[in-house]
Amino acid sequence: MNAYLPRAAVALAASAMAVSLTSCISTQDSGVRAGDDITVGLLLPENQAARYEKFDKPVIEDKIRQLTNGKGKVLYANAKQDATLQTQQVETMITDKADVLIVDAVDSKAIAESVKKAKDAGIPVVAFDRLAEGPIDAYTSFDNEEVGHVQGKALLQALGSNAKSGEIVMMNGAITDPNAAQFKKGAHAELNGKVNIGKEYDTKEWKPENANANMEAAISALGKDKIIGVYSANDGMAGGIIAALKAGGVSPLPPVTGQDAELAAVQRIVAGEQFMSVYKPYAPEANAAAEMAILLARGMSLNSMAQADVDSPTNKGIPSVLVPVISLTEDNIKETVIADGVYTVAEICTPKYKAACENLGLK
Repeated sequence: MNAYLPRAAVALAASAMAVSLTSCISTQDSGVRAGDDITVGLLLPENQAARYEKFDKPVIEDKIRQLTNGKGKVLYANAKQDATLQTQQVETMITDKADVLIVDAVDSKAIAESVKKAKDAGIPVVAFDRLAEGPIDAYTSFDNEEVGHVQGKALLQALGSNAKSGEIVMMNGAITDPNAAQFKKGAHAELNGKVNIGKEYDTKEWKPENANANMEAAISALGKDKIIGVYSANDGMAGGIIAALKAGGVSPLPPVTGQDAELAAVQRIVAGEQFMSVYKPYAPEANAAAEMAILLARGMSLNSMAQADVDSPTNKGIPSVLVPVISLTEDNIKETVIADGVYTVAEICTPKYKAACENLGLK
């Protein structure tokens, strides 16, 4: 498991972090524009979760344009959950002489040799969102164990005094994603001994259809009247889980957790079908990745920007930025995803959800 060694206070407010990160690079870069002609290779892992194409990619592209006076270029590739394809994409970017890579690995172990090839070619690598193995130069993500803690605490809150009155199902993420192990660890730290875990699954490739099949199996094994809650590691799987619960005649729906604050999940929260999600402010994380990449491409230090040292199984003391997360429930939709401009009220409150929105004061 990765070791997190605080270099400075990590739990900054997300808005304050966005300001501080920008000031870090602008201060170090003061007047230096000789390195504006920079090519950044951006490799994202999949397009199942809405966040990568909708948030991360455009934020990183915009930030790189800002930091390079409009002269920087982004080479983009999405691996569509295929580790072999991502290996080929890295090699293509090495051939195309990218100056720096930002890599969100499909498989953190499988990517290690590709990271080494990039380093051998003199191309620094920023691990984005997932801690890739190999000689990476920097890392930015959310505090992933804290995500699990937030999810576990929320599920306990929803269950209240009924926490041991039945069984919960745990639907963890893919074993190829190191973040999934950290989410699981944090959730178990909160839930162990306080609930009865009837079934637990590691969900192949994070796919909603696999979570749906696992949930069907859990209902069959435990009985529809015994399931009182579901820990779901993300929103996509929560959608598959809730569909299985409905199809299996589980009523009322038990509380279900999630992560990523996807639009469909926010709408399910409004409708009372999903209890919570974890809102991860994507802009600070994506901005940090872009800023680290530009500093590395210019051969500059990350010391004033990094807030923690993180150890991977293959690399120690990786300069890192860890962004705090927020528990999203029906009570704070307005103060989070709407206030931050992630979604408008109109996007959330389509005709299907209009009445539920009005009940929550979303107008």
